[in-house]
Amino acid sequence: MADFPIEAVRGKFPALSMTDKGHRRIYLDNPAGTQVPQAVADAVSHCLLTTNANLGGFFETTVAAQQVVDAAHAAMADFLNASSAEEIVIGANMTTLTYHMSRTLGRTMKPGDEIIVTRMDHEGNVSPWLQLAEDLELVVRFLPFDETSWQVEEAALKAQLSDRTRLVALNYASNLTGSINRVKALTATAKKAGALVYVDAVQFAPHGRIDVQDLGCDFLICSAYKFFGPHMGILWGRRDVIDGLKPYKCRCSSNGLPERFELGTPQIELMAGLTAAVDYFADLGAGGSRRQRIAKAFEVSIAYENALAWQLIEGLSDIDGLVIRGITDPQRLAERVPTVSFTVEGIAPETIVRQMNAENIFLWSGHNYAWEIVHQLGIPAEQGVVRIGIAHYNTAAEIEETLESVHRVVAMLRQQRS
Repeated sequence: MADFPIEAVRGKFPALSMTDKGHRRIYLDNPAGTQVPQAVADAVSHCLLTTNANLGGFFETTVAAQQVVDAAHAAMADFLNASSAEEIVIGANMTTLTYHMSRTLGRTMKPGDEIIVTRMDHEGNVSPWLQLAEDLELVVRFLPFDETSWQVEEAALKAQLSDRTRLVALNYASNLTGSINRVKALTATAKKAGALVYVDAVQFAPHGRIDVQDLGCDFLICSAYKFFGPHMGILWGRRDVIDGLKPYKCRCSSNGLPERFELGTPQIELMAGLTAAVDYFADLGAGGSRRQRIAKAFEVSIAYENALAWQLIEGLSDIDGLVIRGITDPQRLAERVPTVSFTVEGIAPETIVRQMNAENIFLWSGHNYAWEIVHQLGIPAEQGVVRIGIAHYNTAAEIEETLESVHRVVAMLRQQRS
């Protein structure tokens, strides 16, 4: 942890120094969206004030706006290690992009074809496929996760595959358990059966280096606001796959890549913020190309976050009746992101969270759209879990304060019940 420049990092995020009636804020709501560095807000503002025009013209602001758009695609190509910026599709959010791509892919499917979705994923990578199947009379197979490893196992996937499987929708990391799937191995298994692979990397992207070329999948999607950027989604599609797809779009709009998948006027100012977010992260690394600096940044941030995650897991484990829903083995920290969810016997998660929110510790309760996970685990969906999500701008002192709060709040609530 000593090698990570935490004070310099925190100095880049104005929100981290804000107070409410003199009380500090502790941001542990990061799985739902991170705070942004000043550079991201500045880039959005600069774009709105100096390059605010639609695309396709010949005057100064429209030319500059196109440069903003091109820069955002290039930045995300570096972030994901895409072979070309033409493989990067930028849109409103992950769920909207997935609905759009699911309908486009539906044009290649026919009744009786099969889709596999997991019981580990966010609903944004489940419902679009379920509804596509309903529309086209496709067969949906649900792939459970292993409740010992907390991961989707290759053998379980292999058992679900058939010669009718057209697509497998996977998640890289769970937004509830924090578990990281072995996406490269799962993809290889699916590809042997001839299926396309669509990967939800929303929860993984802030916490691990993504290399789409190495993974071997066909699509991968993430959300900028989960890695210190503005509210927008990014979809990578393998060139030889997306080049042959016919998306739903206006008749007169471009047929080029990636434009034919990006409906309507783009969020140009947010794209400026997206580039700034990628560059912020690259600046945590040292030397070489932007991609090389991003890789170095993840190396140091992962080590820092893992130490905080273990501090949190170890501290929560002291509480009787508290069950962490995910990996707790310190030897397996590399197999999870620093999102830790738990339940406490006899106490509703919302009750705990309300008390901690009142102490200006920001975190969530509920199913958090991990609808299939709570059902597989037998957790009442209307209650869900308490979810604490660490980002690399959090500190050991914040985790210690949070643990003290959990202990205090649980003890108080139990005393009230007795």
